[in-house]
Amino acid sequence: MFHKSLLAATIASSFILSGCQSTTQESVSAPVANTPSQPEQVVQTPVKPGSTAITLEQAMADPDWIGNQPENAFWAGDSSAVIFNQKQQGTVLRDSFVQQLKADSASQVELKDLHTLGDADAVFSRDKRLQAYEFEGDIFLKNLTNNTLIQITKTSAFESSPQFLNDNSLVYRVGNVFMHVDLQTSLHSELVNLKLEDKPVKIEDPKSYIAKEQHKLIDYVALQHKNKQDKVNRQQALNDANSAMVDANVYLGDNKRLVDAQLSPDGTKLIVALTDTRSWRSDSDIMPNYITDDATVASVPARRRVADAKPQETELVYIDLANKQKSTLTYNTLPGWDEDVLAAVKAENYAREGKTYKSQKKRREINLMMDWGWDQSAIVWNNTGSQVAVMLEAWDNKDRWIATVDFAAKKLVNQHRLHDDAWVNYTFNDFGWLNNKDTLYYLSEESGYSHIYTKPLNGKATQRTKGQFEVSNLTLSADDNYLYYKANQKHPGVYEVYRLNLENSQVEALTDLNGMTDYVLSPDESKVLLTHSTVMTPPELFVIDATPNSEVTQLTHTVSDQFVATKLVAPKIVAVPSSHGEQPVYAKVYYPTDYQEGETGKNRKAVIFNHGAGYLQNSHFGWSGYFREFMFHSLLANEGYVVMDMDYRASKGYGRDWRTAIYRQMGTPETQDLVDGVKWMAENANVDVKRVGTYGGSYGGFMTFMALFTEPELFQAGAALRPVSDWAHYNAPYTSNILNHPDVDPIAYERSSPIYFAEGLNKRLLINAPMVDDNVFFQDVVRLVQRFIELEKENFETAIFPVEPHGFVQPSSWLDEYRRIYKLFEETL
Repeated sequence: MFHKSLLAATIASSFILSGCQSTTQESVSAPVANTPSQPEQVVQTPVKPGSTAITLEQAMADPDWIGNQPENAFWAGDSSAVIFNQKQQGTVLRDSFVQQLKADSASQVELKDLHTLGDADAVFSRDKRLQAYEFEGDIFLKNLTNNTLIQITKTSAFESSPQFLNDNSLVYRVGNVFMHVDLQTSLHSELVNLKLEDKPVKIEDPKSYIAKEQHKLIDYVALQHKNKQDKVNRQQALNDANSAMVDANVYLGDNKRLVDAQLSPDGTKLIVALTDTRSWRSDSDIMPNYITDDATVASVPARRRVADAKPQETELVYIDLANKQKSTLTYNTLPGWDEDVLAAVKAENYAREGKTYKSQKKRREINLMMDWGWDQSAIVWNNTGSQVAVMLEAWDNKDRWIATVDFAAKKLVNQHRLHDDAWVNYTFNDFGWLNNKDTLYYLSEESGYSHIYTKPLNGKATQRTKGQFEVSNLTLSADDNYLYYKANQKHPGVYEVYRLNLENSQVEALTDLNGMTDYVLSPDESKVLLTHSTVMTPPELFVIDATPNSEVTQLTHTVSDQFVATKLVAPKIVAVPSSHGEQPVYAKVYYPTDYQEGETGKNRKAVIFNHGAGYLQNSHFGWSGYFREFMFHSLLANEGYVVMDMDYRASKGYGRDWRTAIYRQMGTPETQDLVDGVKWMAENANVDVKRVGTYGGSYGGFMTFMALFTEPELFQAGAALRPVSDWAHYNAPYTSNILNHPDVDPIAYERSSPIYFAEGLNKRLLINAPMVDDNVFFQDVVRLVQRFIELEKENFETAIFPVEPHGFVQPSSWLDEYRRIYKLFEETL
């Protein structure tokens, strides 16, 4: 067991927040931003013991050598144990383990018992006596009082989405059918069957003259018509008279696709979201795969590009299940539903063509909110089923609405509108109802950072947390006393767990671990399961009581002896002053192992790494998803390089303005930040500005292009891995947020796509391109290479990886890629 006293002692000796006061676990009246007062502040990270130097072969090897960390951890239904998965050594298979809180070690679960474990998405009855969950497409019911388990379904169909109604009966879904289970009688019955087709036409009497005459003159025709009508009438009479019959069909129309459907907890109402059936691709959207099992060339279907995306809208339907009455909820009650929010952008693009744009109101396409990190629906009912809230977004990405439904008037009622001239974030959208009041809670970036707000149904919204930090991952207590959350309040790169007292707005810190900490509240709300990591140690599981100042117990120890023995360089996190704003650019810096503070001579070589995704944070105090790059950077530092890993503008964790700085100009702010990074290294790490290189993958590969093309003297060499060269060829959900759509805003795409700046290349460039990449298509590299050929460029080379997707899988490919990168830097820096 690993207790807080030992953990705190370790942190105290090795983790120093210079000039940055650490948050204590005491109540405070309101959260206050705790950003560094000096932009040159350096935060020390713990030194990792170890004696074996990292090699390139080891860094790029299968990560099994590090140890297999716990995955997908969740609580047992009775809060007595934690369940998690762990990868087997040498295979892709996972085993499941149960860690009893009072046991010294976890027990592996046999395959025959996996169905007994529960699930992270398990649901509970209102009295918390019953738990329901899905396992391998079947529904299970656990009685937590007497610890009995019942299998509700055992079929070849896929049953999912269990839900308890307020009378403690159970509902689950089979496709578009909601099945109801009476737990007293075990009767399964259709509650509602959503038919994506037109309602069958009833048998009608002949209407035209010749049809009527046909029935008069031809007895056979009249008899067949009568027989059909008699059968229909008899079936209807049977349905009406016999309680054993059911007719749960609700017809939603032909050529429709069901986006979401949420049943009210009282089982009487349903909110359904529909959209037109439409292919996600065109016939020409293919990706050739040259390395197949049968030695043929496979044409793998690929997604549509943003340039080919067409507007699509969601139809929102309210269904009264008592009478099967359907009502479409129109959007014309939402503020701004017909506003021309892109008028200025359109005017600029028109003017370039010598045209004048005339703005006019027009209905906007509106859909359910799609949050990329959600595990909830965009349709949320309150506990009684008397109210429902839906979160909606405009297809143009400029607005988010939270609306409720006036069931009597059958219309939407706006509760909150979040407008952003750039784009509404596709994260930080948690929302729901308090359990015992008709009050909404939600996250919003309207203050510039993601914070908690509450709003009574007929009252004004109140901001409940404040400061220059991001709040996420909300969990509401059953009694409505607390909202638990994760936030980087202490430092942009330190994430702790907090709780907000909803009665008096007091905030309490539940953890003080100084790293990256995620949490899951136990079902009985007495404990908190933590997944915690530091810069130098991968994630492990811990548990605490759900109160401030509680003891921390470590549950898992999964790192290998080999990893413990490996010597790695601990980066420092620094705040690089920005030339383009008051907010500094946070960055990890790996100093050479022989570096002496204050040394002069400007003779150090350096590399800047550009993280992927754009909206991602990597200069934090937790274990990085870029663990191979982390080890590569240690290797470079061991060989005399200074390595910098910047959270350039667009990165996550630093607020709305940082995120949207790249709106309509991807690549420009980020390159400006790289310029500041090189300058900082020259002034603070003895770096020769003529000996600096850069590299990165995906968005980082795009940034490598933009830096080499638009600031050709900044770096002497660059490596672009799985890079974007033309944003018009990337996907619509990501790109249209930042650059609008190409048919509306071609200026933004031309301003942001490297292929338009290829003539600026005059330094060495390595392009590493996976050929079966279904994220950034191989075609991106092919088109740019042809552009280089036509521009008669000589200083580039391309390495292809025939079997690799966007995220490399084979260790041999990783090694080949990084050998090339290492060679490039050795030859040029």
